[in-house]
Amino acid sequence: MPHYTAPLRDMRFVLFDLLDGEAELAALPRHAGLDRETIEAVLEEGAKFASQVIQPLNAVGDREGCTWHGDGVVTAPPGFKAAYRQFVEAGWPSLGCEPDFGGQGLPTVVNNRLYEMWNSANQAWLMYAGLSHSAYECLMAFGSDEQKQVYLTKIISGEWTGTMCLTEPHCGTDLGLLKTKAEPNGDGSFALTGTKIFISAGEHDLADNILHLVLARLPDAPAGTKGISLFLVPKFLPDAAGAPGERNGIQAGSIEHKMGIHGNATCVMNLDGATGWLVGEPHKGLQAMFVMMNSARLGVGMQSLGQGEVAYQNAAAYAKDRLQGRAATGPAQPGKPADSILVHPDVRRMLLTARAYNEGGRALATWTAQLIDREHAHPDAAVREDASELMALLTPVVKAFLTDNGWETATLCQQVLGGHGYIAEWGMDQFVRDARINMIYEGTNGIQALDLLGRKVLMDGGARFGRFAALVQATLAELAPRSELAEFTGPLGKLLADTVALTREIGARAKADPNEVGAASVPYLRIIGHLCFAWLWARMAALSAGKDDAFHQAKLATARFYFAWLLPEVEQRFREARAGAPALMAMPADSF
Repeated sequence: MPHYTAPLRDMRFVLFDLLDGEAELAALPRHAGLDRETIEAVLEEGAKFASQVIQPLNAVGDREGCTWHGDGVVTAPPGFKAAYRQFVEAGWPSLGCEPDFGGQGLPTVVNNRLYEMWNSANQAWLMYAGLSHSAYECLMAFGSDEQKQVYLTKIISGEWTGTMCLTEPHCGTDLGLLKTKAEPNGDGSFALTGTKIFISAGEHDLADNILHLVLARLPDAPAGTKGISLFLVPKFLPDAAGAPGERNGIQAGSIEHKMGIHGNATCVMNLDGATGWLVGEPHKGLQAMFVMMNSARLGVGMQSLGQGEVAYQNAAAYAKDRLQGRAATGPAQPGKPADSILVHPDVRRMLLTARAYNEGGRALATWTAQLIDREHAHPDAAVREDASELMALLTPVVKAFLTDNGWETATLCQQVLGGHGYIAEWGMDQFVRDARINMIYEGTNGIQALDLLGRKVLMDGGARFGRFAALVQATLAELAPRSELAEFTGPLGKLLADTVALTREIGARAKADPNEVGAASVPYLRIIGHLCFAWLWARMAALSAGKDDAFHQAKLATARFYFAWLLPEVEQRFREARAGAPALMAMPADSF
């Protein structure tokens, strides 16, 4: 059976050494009293919940799946409901939420480390709570005072869960085509009719009520995305006391039978005159929904980081114990009939790839969470704006780069186990299947790449990218006097200069042919992702160089592997991005 132990030592290194978390929180008035001891205690308890409560249910959820009983009734896998009850009773849902509505007010940077652990332990289970937190963020930003009092408090407590209902059978990314209708009832509410598909956690028995955030069109809505409004549609209509009352006209028509994340109910949701209330302004639903979507995109990056970590832990444990063959330099374990497969360079390549992507991803995810805290809580408006602009740039990178890497990590770790990697009892096949969807939902990675290059870089003339480039340049200047770090700072400096040049080239070519943006976007995102990782790995190497303890020596060795083996990917990506649109668009459509 697979196992999982939260990487608390590395989390502490990233939080407190790399990102100076104590000083960072001290600069935010709402978090100034939060000390390291409290943060570490919270993480330790979260680690226990991960390994002791939900990780043992991961294989159960995969094997048993969810059950649709007809009439809109869906039950989660055995043990999921009891685990969710423990989750709520322990106060975990409220940890990172606003105290004014019953939350505990801890910073995002702490909450996200918990989510990484819980994703490693059981991604499918966590999706019930994770989507609820995204719904909380949307209602916090755009909900009315009444909606916050009636619904937000229930989501924060974990008594009720939330979903996001966007996709329809005929439209996915192009939400301008959606057909779900919202007719005024004359009392401030609306009657919604339509069908939504691929709705994660759309129906289940874990909580007393489910709050669906639904995109729909009002009768006078203009065509396209400018005519989309957002509505709050509860499974049960609250009664006068705020408790679940009459069943609403929204229910699961079926559950999807998926390749992975079997423990989460992905539903077809049918709305038949379902009662809902407008969230935010009419025809501005996408603006409100993007709060939830961006939160979910960052969450999906965390899902793949979690899958990569648990896959690595199990592959590394297997490699230490598996005896097969002898080291090329002679027997490493002469007292045994064979050496462990760790003597073979290619096994080490696979494990080091996983480790480098996991530790780089943890650093990036933690830093972006820190930026969210700055954006929301820093007293200086200029700092808040800078954090907001950086988050706009980095959100598609976190979603796409981490999920691409998570998929590669999971498949490499499965490969380490050889034939056992395909046997269910080892758990590796589940990690691979669960990781694969993360590259698709919440906007495919191709869409994230278009968003990054087209909207976040070129649309503002490279201003957001310039903010990040300035951070990298500052690190290069800081580390320049340390000649022993040249193996890291040299490639980082070259990558930065080359990326600046490439960005200008693509911008110039796109003026003549708009297809140049679409052609270059995917390799460009990989380049930006590696620029983020190289920047963070150079800083982690600087913190580890000259220290002789096992942790820092392993960190330095992983940094060297990243720069030697993984960063060179960018050379191919530069060639792809410069190849341009002609090679992609020359073939006639009817030749495919």
